Amino acid sequence: MILHELSANNIKEKLIKREISAQEVVEDLFEKIYLNEPSVKAYLCLDKEGALLKAREIDEKLSSGAKVGLLAGIPVAIKDNICTSGIKTTCASRMLENFVPPYDAFVVKRIKEEDAIIIGKTNLDEFAMGSSNENSAFHVTRNPWNTDYIPGGSGGGSAAAVTADMAFMALGSDTGGSIRQPSAFCGNVGCKPTYGRVSRYGLVAFASSLDQIGSITKNVYDAALLLQVVSGYDGYDSTSANIGVPDYISGINSVSGNLRIGVPREFFGDGLNTEVANAVTNALEIYKKNGAELVDLSLPHCGYAVATYYIIATAEASSNLARYDGVRYGHRSQLSEDNIIDMYCRVRAEGFGSEVKRRILLGNYVLSAGFYDAYYLKASKVRSLIKGDFEDAFNKVDCIISPTCPSPAFKIGEKITDPLEMYLSDIYTIPANLVGIPGISIPCGFTTTGLPIGMQIMGKHFEEEKILKVAKLFENETDFHLKKPELI
Repeated sequence: MILHELSANNIKEKLIKREISAQEVVEDLFEKIYLNEPSVKAYLCLDKEGALLKAREIDEKLSSGAKVGLLAGIPVAIKDNICTSGIKTTCASRMLENFVPPYDAFVVKRIKEEDAIIIGKTNLDEFAMGSSNENSAFHVTRNPWNTDYIPGGSGGGSAAAVTADMAFMALGSDTGGSIRQPSAFCGNVGCKPTYGRVSRYGLVAFASSLDQIGSITKNVYDAALLLQVVSGYDGYDSTSANIGVPDYISGINSVSGNLRIGVPREFFGDGLNTEVANAVTNALEIYKKNGAELVDLSLPHCGYAVATYYIIATAEASSNLARYDGVRYGHRSQLSEDNIIDMYCRVRAEGFGSEVKRRILLGNYVLSAGFYDAYYLKASKVRSLIKGDFEDAFNKVDCIISPTCPSPAFKIGEKITDPLEMYLSDIYTIPANLVGIPGISIPCGFTTTGLPIGMQIMGKHFEEEKILKVAKLFENETDFHLKKPELI
């Protein structure tokens, strides 16, 4: 039996039936990691010793008949901007190269309580700033479908690890598409919950009003399973929503009532790759054959989403990253300076990469005296207009379906020298973050060159249950999620 090719839920079922042991699962997975990691480079660090220790603990629980958690024996990868006690959290930056958090993020605490096995920390664009994974300070992660191509960003390490069967599921963060975009490029299911559904406590902040922790998995059921575990109120996060968490797992195969799907015409216009457009159009026909009604929609202010996002995100990033000064923690320059200002400048020059510096400069500019009203305040007003577009749309439809990205994955190095072109990779995912609604990307086809294509489903605030059901309906009718790249 090839364990690493199974889904997370399959692994759990076999463990409960005692057909396999957790230790066997971990050992099989690490064999796969040692084979594929040299060519994919999904991880920044691995913890085999800790994983085996936890596996033996779970096997003992099962042997004694003790109750085990929802994620019992499932190896999980963690994006390296989510704090893990005793394991380095670097944000793929020289600034935090040797930082070991003294505490677990809320989501890490929750998956540990449910008996998940943490296997390592995955690569990302530095401080989650990027769309290709090329901005990591340590190495570039490669797309398992074709290692000449990027896996997406910023969470390309998590997506590549799941695709290459080097993790059964992974946690990531999504500020403007950093879960959904790499999931589309790598052929995974990537779920970004509603802002406030999952605690951000322990997530290293990029843009606080946009960041959200979510999941990357092999299928929709596994996405529901992981969301079930990490959702819920947390008093340590002032933006955490104190509302009940539905049962995402039961009834996932049933979509109640007449499904009305909104198709926004702005997401199918100029700039959309023909193969992507055809794949999503074909997917919509599958929904139509299953009784769904397709409703033509307009989201008129979404054309301003990218500009709005990069004003708000950079402004918040410049504030959040001000804490890295070389005094309290993180990188400290070895060269002596005459005064504290020179020390700050040297620390930040040495510790931050070029993309992070670019966004800090942009953020400081839009927040500066004389420009605040012209840029940040205006962007905040446009954000409200975009939110209004979605509210009007959801009065007419149950969910909105669009391409996840305007193109498939592109070659490593193809856009790295053109930041504006790179930023447009997130043009369809950014609106969900600005509005705070949930979104999920699922595989819906492949290009003629064999690269995956993703379809995005967006829903009303706190209606993750509905979009998971809509995604599962499509998954039940297709086999795109079952296809594997030809790795070792």
